[in-house]
Amino acid sequence: MRQLGIGLLWLLWRLLPARALGWLGELLGMALYPLAGRRRRIGLTNLRLCFPELEEAARVRLLKRHLRALGRATLQETVSWWGSRDEVERLTRFEGTEHLAPHLGKPVIWLAPHFVALNIGGVRVTASYAPIVSMYATIKNPIINRLMLRARTRFGRDGVQSEMYSRDDGIKPVLRAIKKGRPFYYLPDMDYGARDAVFVPFFGTPAATITGLSRIARASGAVVVPCITRQEEGGCVTRFYPAWESFPTDDVEADTRRMNAFIEERIREIPEQYFWLHKRFKTRPTGEASLYE
Repeated sequence: MRQLGIGLLWLLWRLLPARALGWLGELLGMALYPLAGRRRRIGLTNLRLCFPELEEAARVRLLKRHLRALGRATLQETVSWWGSRDEVERLTRFEGTEHLAPHLGKPVIWLAPHFVALNIGGVRVTASYAPIVSMYATIKNPIINRLMLRARTRFGRDGVQSEMYSRDDGIKPVLRAIKKGRPFYYLPDMDYGARDAVFVPFFGTPAATITGLSRIARASGAVVVPCITRQEEGGCVTRFYPAWESFPTDDVEADTRRMNAFIEERIREIPEQYFWLHKRFKTRPTGEASLYE
């Protein structure tokens, strides 16, 4: 069944242009709402915690828009799996490259939170600018896992390929790559458990947040340049933001609060495009009950 599903995605990619893939993906996303069950409940819980000022009906509408955006991203991501470099570059344009250029070839961390077009943006920068280094969490579906890893490493520059490391590999190979001038495409905004994490506010609710951005920036001497890929009409845009000044500090918790605050600001701009189906508040302080039961 897995191979059949991948075969269907490949056929859709072969038959449809990227814009049509996006339209079809939105339709599929709309159909997912009544079928999503557990994930729907997770999404609504997250939205209740993050947007308590909204009425329940408004949160339901927001989650439905999110599923449309997620469906669109899922089908358009097939362009990054199988499309040519030219097709990938046509799908996504850049903004703020003046913030990117001064740091190419130097230690830099591209902070890339979990917006739905995240993977498309990551492949686009490797196709157009520089091989990157990144970390990944293994996906249960091994076929999808291989496809995503291949997509993130298949476009090199001057014979150099991107490097991908599992979280189980540790941070040492990533630090070596950063110090060699390889941009680190970093996704630290999920709940990875209590290890190496602090509880800092995310939309006002304490969330276990890994302190890696601060620690890696200090260990590597890298500057932090946020990088957000958002959907727009027909495609996507990857925007680079100004490098953070006075970062990192001696206060790791304050640095982690700053990261969450920045991500919150971007989410409020396009709330339907953030990935709400993950249990962002799964890890709780000692003695506190689960927020998802």
